[in-house]
Amino acid sequence: MARHDLAMPQGADPAAHSRRLEEAHDQFVSTGRADPALRQLVFDSWRRSVDSGLDPEQALAAILLDDGALADIRDSHPLAAGMPVIRRLLVESAAEAGLLVAVSDAAGQLLWVEGDSSLRSRAEGMHFLPGADWSESSVGTNAPGTALALDRPVQIFGAEHLARQVTPWSCSAAPIHDPDTGAILGMLDLTGGPDVATPQSLTLVRATVAAVEAELRIERLRPAPAAVESSGWSIPALDVLGCRGAVLRHGTTTTRLSQRHSEILLLLAESADGMTTAELAVALSDDEQAQVTIRAEMSRLRTVLGPVELTSRPYRLRNEIATDIGRVRDELAAGRLRAAVAHYRGPILPASAAPAIERLRDQLHMHVRSCLLAAEDADALLSFADTAHGRDDFEIWERVLAILPPTSPRHAQVVAHVAQLDAELG
Repeated sequence: MARHDLAMPQGADPAAHSRRLEEAHDQFVSTGRADPALRQLVFDSWRRSVDSGLDPEQALAAILLDDGALADIRDSHPLAAGMPVIRRLLVESAAEAGLLVAVSDAAGQLLWVEGDSSLRSRAEGMHFLPGADWSESSVGTNAPGTALALDRPVQIFGAEHLARQVTPWSCSAAPIHDPDTGAILGMLDLTGGPDVATPQSLTLVRATVAAVEAELRIERLRPAPAAVESSGWSIPALDVLGCRGAVLRHGTTTTRLSQRHSEILLLLAESADGMTTAELAVALSDDEQAQVTIRAEMSRLRTVLGPVELTSRPYRLRNEIATDIGRVRDELAAGRLRAAVAHYRGPILPASAAPAIERLRDQLHMHVRSCLLAAEDADALLSFADTAHGRDDFEIWERVLAILPPTSPRHAQVVAHVAQLDAELG
């Protein structure tokens, strides 16, 4: 943990340090000058906040989401899967200690605020509640907004907050990242009085973030939840996104397939009518492949499929197979863009050069992009733009900039990235 992430100097008296910060705050608000006692992290954040037009004496977090919009976002947000972990590891103890726990999306909007009921009522007076925008530009320097702006854990003590009404509070926050793509999914924050500004508090927040990211990774290894046959057996599941070789799961068995077997099984899973030997040969290679070679591969594939039955003339799967591609498509069809982006962990079998796989890969990618570009969901767009398959997508970043509120903690970063991509494109 870096020293500048911590709000309280080692050995400092909290009361004396608080008075010094209050003097530094008054000096900055009246003159714009920084006191030497102020952390550079805090001064830089104060400067960003006022440069965006924020009034430290009047700032109040904007409430951007009504109850309906908030419920929709919560239902589809990837961090919903991590809330049981957060409640178990942090919220229960925070409530007992008289503290609050908040979780935001990647754009800085608070989605959940839980913990001590009396403190929650007090916090609502400064709009620290679900649906509110807690970015730096909206409400000034604060641990949630500054953690997102810097993409690192941050602790803010008392008068290090720029907005006058927030100075009685302290907070420790850390961003939560997608375990597969590294994209920022949101932020976890612990808020309360001076006791929150301790190394132990920030360590607890970071440990909870690590547990949430681990839970998200485990969650994505599970087959699609609705995949159940009438016999009561789970439908076999095939994962092909972002992996060189597909992973087939049936019952308690997990099998990693070779690239060729991955390609064949995926093509058959995608084909309702099955495929002939000749059709598979064309789908797998631009070069002519002897049909005997295809038949040999099919024979070897049968030995690793377990309960998945492979019939011939034409080749087809007797069993239904759930795929992670299908899960992404289902999320898109239901309008759950955040969930779709979270499950879109990478291109379909990225090492494959089979013509039919390349077409599937391009079709899915364009499907995800088109749905995102047509939507007004800045959080989902940011989650996609932060990934390896979105980082250099100029059109996606332009769309982010078009709909991202100027108050978002990511706005300046997005402006700079769009300018960089524009320069690179000439």
